[in-house]
Amino acid sequence: MSGTFLIRKPQLLQGVYAMGFNRPSKIQENALPMMLAEPPQNLIAQSQSGTGKTAAFVLAMLSRVEPAERYPQCLCLSPTYELALQTGKVIEQMGKFHPELKLAYAVRGNKLERGQKISEHIVIGTPGTVLDWCSKLKFIDPKKIKVFVLDEADVMIATQGHQDQSIRIQRMLPRNCQMLLFSATFEDSVWKFAQKVVPDPNIIKLKREEETLDTIKQYYVLCNSRDEKFQALCNIYGAITIAQAMIFCHTRKTASWLAAELSKEGHQVALLSGEMVVEQRAAVIERFREGKEKVLVTTNVCARGIDVEQVSVVINFDLPVDKDGNPDNETYLHRIGRTGRFGKRGLAVNMVDSKHSMNILNRIQEHFNKKIERLDTDDLDEIEKIAN
Repeated sequence: MSGTFLIRKPQLLQGVYAMGFNRPSKIQENALPMMLAEPPQNLIAQSQSGTGKTAAFVLAMLSRVEPAERYPQCLCLSPTYELALQTGKVIEQMGKFHPELKLAYAVRGNKLERGQKISEHIVIGTPGTVLDWCSKLKFIDPKKIKVFVLDEADVMIATQGHQDQSIRIQRMLPRNCQMLLFSATFEDSVWKFAQKVVPDPNIIKLKREEETLDTIKQYYVLCNSRDEKFQALCNIYGAITIAQAMIFCHTRKTASWLAAELSKEGHQVALLSGEMVVEQRAAVIERFREGKEKVLVTTNVCARGIDVEQVSVVINFDLPVDKDGNPDNETYLHRIGRTGRFGKRGLAVNMVDSKHSMNILNRIQEHFNKKIERLDTDDLDEIEKIAN
């Protein structure tokens, strides 16, 4: 990995190799030379999870830290508590030969004594808490931050208040602070936000569509009502419990109803919902990751940044649409991209229950130029064939 760009700290290089990175992924190849350059360069990059972007920005943060200086030098904003923890795990893995490197989580519920300054080198957290730590509580001196990472910017701006909080944090940072922003999607609103937060950026846009869609078999099931969709789901479910599945619903209400109905049928189901407190959500994801529940029912927002390698089936109980009712192609890609990760084969099944949803599906097919086959859910042999 040190061929294309220089990793100056041997302990870091050890950490990189110990994680099994022998050659850089596409985003790493494109982004790391800029991120590790001297003087530091700013970056706006489009990259989905599963592409190695977290390892890339963690490497950038770790290579700028001076362990002898006991104060926060790198700040990473995540839209959710779960994502902050996941990034923290990568930092711990990559920095394991750097035992003096310390990490703090600025998340709700992590209470510190008023008036204390924190001595950890890297702080990861959600915007509201990080803003409090920088301004009201003064745990962090923002003027000493060298690297500022904003991850999953598209999710960030979809959450009430996060956009303004992120901008306020960015304005406290020194001029020479390196700013790195990542987003899976780049609608206009994300783009405007990115340009406010990152001055003079290098820009990388990567398409992962072809790669993703080649490893995922896509099907649709024709139904006439929500109850028929549920019946079809039960049929599929009977054939796929060998694997772990994620089921996406459009609203919290549908997600709660579906999880309850599946539980009544005696299935082990986990529900991830926006109104849960952070700790509950973390516990649900942990149980799913450990395989205690084989199926996770969720809405869009909750599913960002969940990397569970065993997920081999994604079911769109509702097809993803934007607020105007048009197909949301990027969300579709992001959802079905939870399976077929890291080159493994995956399966995506879409539930269609009206002319309108058939129209949405046709437009998604056209957009990706990929045929989505019809699946007969009464033919269990066929389902077993595709699930294995």
